[in-house]
Amino acid sequence: MSKRLQSLLDEEEFREIQRVAGGKHLTVAEWVRQALRAATCRRTLDSQGGSRKLGVIRAAASHAFPAGTVEEMLAAIE
Repeated sequence: MSKRLQSLLDEEEFREIQRVAGGKHLTVAEWVRQALRAATCRRTLDSQGGSRKLGVIRAAASHAFPAGTVEEMLAAIE
Protein backbone atom coordinates (compact mmCIF):
# COMPACT_ATOMS: atom_id res chain seq x y z
CA MET A 1 0.00 0.00 0.00
CA SER A 2 1.37 3.39 -0.95
CA LYS A 3 1.31 6.44 1.29
CA ARG A 4 1.50 10.03 0.18
CA LEU A 5 4.17 12.31 1.64
CA GLN A 6 4.02 16.04 1.28
CA SER A 7 6.98 18.33 1.78
CA LEU A 8 7.14 22.07 1.25
CA LEU A 9 10.24 23.48 -0.42
CA ASP A 10 11.13 26.99 -1.39
CA GLU A 11 11.44 27.74 -5.10
CA GLU A 12 15.23 27.63 -5.13
CA GLU A 13 15.37 24.21 -3.43
CA PHE A 14 12.73 22.82 -5.77
CA ARG A 15 14.50 24.12 -8.89
CA GLU A 16 17.76 22.54 -7.72
CA ILE A 17 16.04 19.18 -7.14
CA GLN A 18 14.38 19.45 -10.57
CA ARG A 19 17.78 20.14 -12.14
CA VAL A 20 19.48 17.21 -10.42
CA ALA A 21 16.60 14.82 -11.11
CA GLY A 22 16.45 15.90 -14.76
CA GLY A 23 20.18 15.33 -15.09
CA LYS A 24 19.59 11.72 -14.05
CA HIS A 25 16.52 11.41 -16.32
CA LEU A 26 14.26 10.94 -13.27
CA THR A 27 11.07 12.60 -12.19
CA VAL A 28 11.31 14.70 -9.06
CA ALA A 29 9.15 12.15 -7.22
CA GLU A 30 11.42 9.24 -8.18
CA TRP A 31 14.55 11.21 -7.29
CA VAL A 32 13.09 12.03 -3.86
CA ARG A 33 12.14 8.36 -3.28
CA GLN A 34 15.67 7.25 -4.15
CA ALA A 35 17.21 9.95 -1.94
CA LEU A 36 15.02 8.90 1.00
CA ARG A 37 15.91 5.22 0.48
CA ALA A 38 19.63 6.07 0.37
CA ALA A 39 19.37 8.18 3.54
CA THR A 40 17.51 5.38 5.33
CA CYS A 41 20.13 2.85 4.24
CA ARG A 42 22.99 5.07 5.44
CA ARG A 43 21.27 5.57 8.79
CA THR A 44 20.81 1.83 9.20
CA LEU A 45 24.47 1.17 8.43
CA ASP A 46 25.57 3.97 10.77
CA SER A 47 23.44 2.62 13.61
CA GLN A 48 25.22 -0.74 13.39
CA GLY A 49 28.36 1.02 14.48
CA GLY A 50 31.95 0.62 13.50
CA SER A 51 32.37 -2.64 15.43
CA ARG A 52 30.53 -4.63 12.77
CA LYS A 53 32.59 -3.07 9.99
CA LEU A 54 35.79 -3.66 11.91
CA GLY A 55 34.79 -7.30 12.48
CA VAL A 56 34.29 -7.80 8.75
CA ILE A 57 37.69 -6.28 7.98
CA ARG A 58 39.38 -8.43 10.62
CA ALA A 59 37.73 -11.57 9.26
CA ALA A 60 38.85 -10.74 5.72
CA ALA A 61 42.40 -9.95 6.87
CA SER A 62 42.68 -13.28 8.68
CA HIS A 63 42.61 -15.22 5.41
CA ALA A 64 45.88 -16.23 3.82
CA PHE A 65 45.89 -15.79 0.07
CA PRO A 66 48.78 -16.98 -2.07
CA ALA A 67 50.71 -14.08 -3.49
CA GLY A 68 54.14 -13.77 -4.93
CA THR A 69 56.45 -10.86 -5.12
CA VAL A 70 55.58 -7.96 -7.38
CA GLU A 71 58.10 -9.23 -9.93
CA GLU A 72 56.57 -12.74 -9.91
CA MET A 73 53.06 -11.37 -10.38
CA LEU A 74 54.11 -9.06 -13.22
CA ALA A 75 55.87 -11.96 -14.93
CA ALA A 76 52.76 -14.12 -14.56
CA ILE A 77 50.61 -11.38 -16.07
CA GLU A 78 52.89 -11.02 -19.06
